[in-house]
Amino acid sequence: MANVVPVRKDLHQNIKVANKRGLEHIANQHIAPISATEYAKAANSFPIFLVKQPEGTRYRSIVMLGLESGENLFYKNEIWEGTYLPQGIAMMPFGLGVDPDKEKTLTTYIDLDNQYVGEDKENALFDAEGNDTEFYKNVQNSLGRLFENENMTEKFMEELVANDLLQELELHVNFSTGENKKLVGLFGIDEKKLQELSDDKVLDFHKRGLFIPIHSMLGSIGQINRLAQLRNLADNDQKVTGIQIQFAKETAEA
Repeated sequence: MANVVPVRKDLHQNIKVANKRGLEHIANQHIAPISATEYAKAANSFPIFLVKQPEGTRYRSIVMLGLESGENLFYKNEIWEGTYLPQGIAMMPFGLGVDPDKEKTLTTYIDLDNQYVGEDKENALFDAEGNDTEFYKNVQNSLGRLFENENMTEKFMEELVANDLLQELELHVNFSTGENKKLVGLFGIDEKKLQELSDDKVLDFHKRGLFIPIHSMLGSIGQINRLAQLRNLADNDQKVTGIQIQFAKETAEA
């Protein structure tokens, strides 16, 4: 059970964080958050999609780590086997949250019940004089960059919506047992509408660097085959025999 609280010097003077930290917190996650600034690096490892927030009006940016809920194909035997680790994953046991003492201000949070947090670890948050240590300063800087990247990603997704460049996709997975599964709620780039952008809009996108995450997102879809390969290499009897991506609109019409 997590015990996530804002970091406070008077309360956490003696708290330390381990040098080496595992990724147990994502062992059963089949998706993970990713920022648009990471797309170019992440596209060589994972499929990148957008999914709708629970309220159904906004999106969030994710990578797929598995083909079904609870399945992480990149974390095996307490080892991360991926070639890239999304920034959001790497920040645990830290995170950003609203400061309960300062309105509209963000502050650093920490999970005190995390196994890598305690008074017997290596990296202190504060020195003997109560000043931030270099370790803690680096954590805060990393969280600040992550927050900026998340804001950039939010604006990127708003551009996709405003220009009607998103389409809903369905992932159909066939297994050797004869079972078929359908993953829904995934959104990707509509290539046809991308090609129909006006010359002015294309130039605008180019100058603002929007085509880098757009094309990275498009190219990443091929990594679904990699998920199938990783799944089939695992020790289980339910092998993937086929994967098909369909537009949700076409499925509905059919």
